[in-house]
Amino acid sequence: MDNISAIIVAGGKGSRFSATQKKQFITLRNKEILAYSIEAFHKIAAISEIIVVCAPEDIDYVRNNICAKYSLDKVTKVIAGGKERQDSVYNALQVTTCEYVLIHDGVRPFITPQNILKAIETMLTKGSCVLGVPVKDTIKKCNPNTAEVLETVDRTMLYSIQTPQCFKTELIFHAHKYAKQSNICLTDDSALAELCGHKVFIVEGSYDNIKITTAEDLAVAENILQRRTLDS
Repeated sequence: MDNISAIIVAGGKGSRFSATQKKQFITLRNKEILAYSIEAFHKIAAISEIIVVCAPEDIDYVRNNICAKYSLDKVTKVIAGGKERQDSVYNALQVTTCEYVLIHDGVRPFITPQNILKAIETMLTKGSCVLGVPVKDTIKKCNPNTAEVLETVDRTMLYSIQTPQCFKTELIFHAHKYAKQSNICLTDDSALAELCGHKVFIVEGSYDNIKITTAEDLAVAENILQRRTLDS
């Protein structure tokens, strides 16, 4: 099976990140966060192409300073994203010819090939899946106006969702197309699939598969890299 595309979404502006450089291009141990993310998918033999979606002004940088620099020759396209993440994914879905697609956040640099392979296996048998980890904290539902606790939610049924999110391309393309035509904007691809009546299954991922969103996350990222270095 080698008809799988990986879409890496790297168009974030870093509005919650107190740095002059976009977070996907910040280096961890002299390697860009985005490069770590792409490399994990590059190692998977079943993935035949990688599409990187970024801001128009970053296309040349990604091609020259990420893909060429690290010999990431499975990156067949670096394309411009849209106003929202959903628009960026939709742009990429329109240019892939693969039967299956994995959609991943470019600022999740610690996704492992092992978890990608688990997700692919589930996708091929069930059609759609997402990586996720069980919620550790107690979750309370509150009144948004008064902050009064309404109930304590049973966390045994709750997962924190990660990427990649994996689908038959036709399925998720039509879900995105429907959302665009209906002016529906969601931050999660699987939510669009669910909206269109498709079943989505969870594959247990890793708590290391963090999304680097704030400056504080960089300290966590350094600790993960340190631990992985010691374990290798």
